[in-house]
Amino acid sequence: QFAGQPGRYFPHKGRIQPTEKALYLTYSDGTGPYDGTSGSVWRYDLTANTWKDITPVAPGSDLYFGFGGLGLDMQKPGTLVVATLNSWWPDAQLFRSTDSGATWKKIWTWGTDGNQNISYAQTSPKAPWIKTNFLDVDTKDLGWMIESLEIDPLDSNHWLWGTGLTIFGGHDLTNWDTGAKVNIQSLADGIEEMSIQELASAPGGSELLVANYDNNGFTFKAKSNLDTSPQTTWTTPMWASSVGVDYAGNKVANVVRVGNTAGTQQLAVSSDGGATWNINYAAGTTQYGGTVAYSADADTILWSTATLGVQRSQNQGSLAVVSSIPAGAIIASDKKNNTVFYGASGSSFYRSTNLGATFTTSGSFGSATGIRHVEAHPAKAGDVWVSTDVGIFHSTDYGVTFTQVSTALTNTNKIALGKGSGTNWNLYAFGTGSAGRRLYGSADLGASWTDLQGTQSFGAIDSAKLAGSGNEENLVYVGTNGRGAFYASGAIASSGGGATTVAPTSTSRASSSTAAVTSSTSSARSSTLTTSTTVRTSTSSAPAATVTNLAPQYGQCGGQGWTGPTQCVSPYTCTVANQWYSQCL
Repeated sequence: QFAGQPGRYFPHKGRIQPTEKALYLTYSDGTGPYDGTSGSVWRYDLTANTWKDITPVAPGSDLYFGFGGLGLDMQKPGTLVVATLNSWWPDAQLFRSTDSGATWKKIWTWGTDGNQNISYAQTSPKAPWIKTNFLDVDTKDLGWMIESLEIDPLDSNHWLWGTGLTIFGGHDLTNWDTGAKVNIQSLADGIEEMSIQELASAPGGSELLVANYDNNGFTFKAKSNLDTSPQTTWTTPMWASSVGVDYAGNKVANVVRVGNTAGTQQLAVSSDGGATWNINYAAGTTQYGGTVAYSADADTILWSTATLGVQRSQNQGSLAVVSSIPAGAIIASDKKNNTVFYGASGSSFYRSTNLGATFTTSGSFGSATGIRHVEAHPAKAGDVWVSTDVGIFHSTDYGVTFTQVSTALTNTNKIALGKGSGTNWNLYAFGTGSAGRRLYGSADLGASWTDLQGTQSFGAIDSAKLAGSGNEENLVYVGTNGRGAFYASGAIASSGGGATTVAPTSTSRASSSTAAVTSSTSSARSSTLTTSTTVRTSTSSAPAATVTNLAPQYGQCGGQGWTGPTQCVSPYTCTVANQWYSQCL
């Protein structure tokens, strides 16, 4: 250990300046990233073995935050920038020193009139939704939770810092030293750096609906919009997060979403494909989180909440508990038959033929011990696909009976159907196949599988989201936990059998016609896809039907101020990450 080092606070960031032979450190009285009510900044002389307190703010009422982000200018020894952790109001504060911390300049100060005098100019051309929904309506221009701040070691003017919103930065940092304003903007393009919670693509409707943590959600009306950052997030209601979204299969302009915050109604609907929204005031204020399914004709909403079990609303009326399906169940709606909903919990499959009023178990899945996802065909009634720990199963009779698609792909997670070449539909899946654990695609109902992921990384695929385009051939979307949404396009090689032939959909309403589904088997084949990142955007047998509050896998189950469920669905355990957050893992 270093003799004489500060002992009062937690060290957050440390940087060595080799020319100075000095170590700089930031400290806070909290572990971060949300807390911090006091802190300090120190410099350690590696030659003299001495410590110096270089905290930019003297102890007292002005020091109501800790310090986190720390960037050193390697081109100009003695020049550094530090960030507060956290100065929640009116904004974060950034401090810059050009004399090794002897003196500091703030990026904003209080004026004698009580207003802020700012030394920066801020724009958001790469992500205009940030200006629309955050900068124009809040005092926090610079952000919060600033644990990472970097100055380009090869360019003294290039700097970046991460916040709970985006990555800010600029290319004229040295303006700060001359008194000229520093120009800053979001350097994150589009909707990258986000935790995606759900994706949907409505045939004949909105090309991509994105529900995500922290920034609510986004609508991309057409493929041509994918490379253009949205002007706005989902608003009215503007929640912190949207965690589920679905569309009505026969009335695709009708969309539903759910949020994840206690105390206000967390259910909203749209009749224009997600362009505008209306809150469902009949919903209570204690239901939130989970997933949502919309009936084909948009008259019934089924909501598997994180707090009060599975609930049902008809014609935007009050929610009522559906007691015949377990709390925390996976749910889906048949996209063509308005009366049918599907569900799953543990290794049991559920189906309803009366608009979700009651559910009964059906189907069997061999040796599977856990159902991970249920996907209804976008254009074919009664056609439903189920992902399990042993692979994918398929039903063409509304889930009465199931057949395993293939043993070549096992341990599957999210699955999705999307338009393929011609009248075919592609099947996409995260699972374990011949190329390892990754994203695969099939153009023949799972008879053969193609590695679509290649060298691309999506992080842990068991939490990744997936959607096939309902409008564009051979286009697939992936939602990641922290890196936004990705898409890829390209025809998938087929074994020659198992094509899904369905009457084409119109631009105004999905066709309700059906066609036969056939299958065949073949070895996996390969193809080359074109990818883009511009959008950037297990279990046990079924528990008893109950509305006991249980958090789902990866759901929050504790933390300071948390009022939601504190127990997890089996077999997951509520694991403490920090005093603010516990998660079902």
